[in-house]
Amino acid sequence: MKRKIITTKDGSKTIHIEDWNEQYHSTHGAIQEAKHVFLKHGLAFKLSEIENTSNPSLSILEIGFGTGLNALLTFLESQKHHIPIAYTGVEAYPVSLDEISELNYAELLSTNQEEQTIFKQMHTCVWEKPCFLSKEFSLTKVKMFFKDITFNNQFDVIYFDAFGSRVQPELWEVPIFKRMYKALKNKGVLVTYSAKGSARRAMQEVGFQVEKLPGPPGKREMLRAIK
Repeated sequence: MKRKIITTKDGSKTIHIEDWNEQYHSTHGAIQEAKHVFLKHGLAFKLSEIENTSNPSLSILEIGFGTGLNALLTFLESQKHHIPIAYTGVEAYPVSLDEISELNYAELLSTNQEEQTIFKQMHTCVWEKPCFLSKEFSLTKVKMFFKDITFNNQFDVIYFDAFGSRVQPELWEVPIFKRMYKALKNKGVLVTYSAKGSARRAMQEVGFQVEKLPGPPGKREMLRAIK
């Protein structure tokens, strides 16, 4: 499918798939959306629960590793809070290194040259093996279809960042959310940019407690689901 790099309203870039008229991130702002949905209502929400516990740590699963934006933002937060994070990104169709070289997330998010090189390292790490990017952050990239996920009671947070139901409706149905529910630990959290009623009902059907939250720029609502 034909793809091109476009600039979103907050100045950050994303990938546009022309055949689908679909983007990897919101055209209203790729970084804004990621920070609002995944960091604020996923990572920060869970950090607030564990920050006063002894030896706090988190395990995060991203459904749709894509450009690596969510992973980079999470890495930067792990450095800020000094909390170990084991990050797993699942992706069936990895983004090319040529495309990654055109994305400007690292430059916009950090003036630290060492931190900026982390973004490239994320995409050159070997697949299927942990890559230790700092003493607080490890990344494991897994190349597979979401329907083949078999994780069990492993993650504190899931960033559910699949393409929208308009182009891939099968990713927003009960069978996928059963796998997400099983992958989470008790009281684990799933966050997604979507607020579609059918997705919310599918989450509820598999056992999630689901709440609507204010959405990022350009979207009225989003969903957070708790096991």
